[in-house]
Amino acid sequence: MHFHRPSLFPGSRRLHLRLRRGYSTSSPGIADSSGLKLPLRGLRVLDLTRVLAGPYCTQILGDLGAEVIKVEHPTRGDDTRAWGPPYAPSKDGGKGESAYFLAVNRNKKSLGLSFKHPSGQRILQRLAKTSDILVENYLPGTLKKYSLDYQTLHQMAPHLIYASITGYGQTGPYKDRAGYDVMVEAEMGLMHITGEPEGPPVKVGVAVTDLATGLYCSNSVLAAVIARAGNGGMGQWIDVALSDCQVATLANIASSALISGKRDEGRFGTAHPSIVPYESFPTTDGNILLAGGNDRLYAILCQRIGRPEWITDPRFVTNEERVKNRKILVPMMAEITRSKTTQEWLEIFDSSGIPYAAVNDIQATLSHSHVLARDMVKTVHHPTCGDIKLVNTPVKYSDSTPGIRAPPPTLGQHTDEVLMDLLGFSSDEVEELRRDRVVA
Repeated sequence: MHFHRPSLFPGSRRLHLRLRRGYSTSSPGIADSSGLKLPLRGLRVLDLTRVLAGPYCTQILGDLGAEVIKVEHPTRGDDTRAWGPPYAPSKDGGKGESAYFLAVNRNKKSLGLSFKHPSGQRILQRLAKTSDILVENYLPGTLKKYSLDYQTLHQMAPHLIYASITGYGQTGPYKDRAGYDVMVEAEMGLMHITGEPEGPPVKVGVAVTDLATGLYCSNSVLAAVIARAGNGGMGQWIDVALSDCQVATLANIASSALISGKRDEGRFGTAHPSIVPYESFPTTDGNILLAGGNDRLYAILCQRIGRPEWITDPRFVTNEERVKNRKILVPMMAEITRSKTTQEWLEIFDSSGIPYAAVNDIQATLSHSHVLARDMVKTVHHPTCGDIKLVNTPVKYSDSTPGIRAPPPTLGQHTDEVLMDLLGFSSDEVEELRRDRVVA
């Protein structure tokens, strides 16, 4: 392939100076031109991830103000673009974008590029030199074939923080196995403790292992950014495994097994193994979750449901006794809760100090008055789908103003911007790359 200039990657003086510095030179945390105060403004993330754990990580970084360049296959894009229905329909009547993709790809720029092509590899190597962080989620060894592995890029860009998300990590007997959330939930204990006591093991309703891994990865990346500042500007390799994150999030259940040396107690449904009452109870039209987390709260609960005599009943007088007599107390409570609607019970327990909650479906959750008051649902304008609703970033700051600044991109929406503005290509050179199917 021949370009009009001798170098495959022509650059302006501004780009040349930036490459000499090695990576993004803007000061993180200052306000952008819109006046938003973004904690990670000035950091650039090269996002080579797909599906959920990786995109969730990079979306968090994008929400906080980092510039995220999402590299996608030039024809099919991220796998989740095809994971539907539902789809947000296109304004022109087309299929539009999948809800799954829209969930974890806001605040990103889409670069449609094939790194199987040598020209694509060289483009990504140059982008790595101008980036602070690279996040990828390919099987160990995959990117080495394309000279995009940590060892290769570290020689070119020693400042680069390189995060690898895999199912089972870069070492260990399972390192070459593909790891999906549900498989890791099963193998690493979570599925065994999830479900009804007499029922089979079940997966959690959302891909919680993927999400926890994305959270751990974003946290680790930010720790590496801080470490780089005190390490002469040197980056490092972060190895994040779904399996490790799942074991870590077993938390008190894992601790109990380690300390006692005994097998876990299995599944408890919505109940708690060590606290009674602490579970979902039926109502005439749904369910309500009640938690008598200590003897004082249990006494209030008994008063509110009209059974004050249970407070002094020897079978239930302490939590230890209630745990022993779970199979007696819980059915008795369920018989009472079935007598009223969920809303009637909510009104009875209001201002009682007892932890309680209706068991809502997803639509009820997203229209919940508290959810809306906390600004957790935002309407944004998508370039092909028009106005769409997205779940907002959850953390509120007293000074910083992270949030949704850009909708999830269409495939290759920012290819020209990245290649021309950042790497200095001319429009003719970009079109030649398109003809050769290197970019889209």
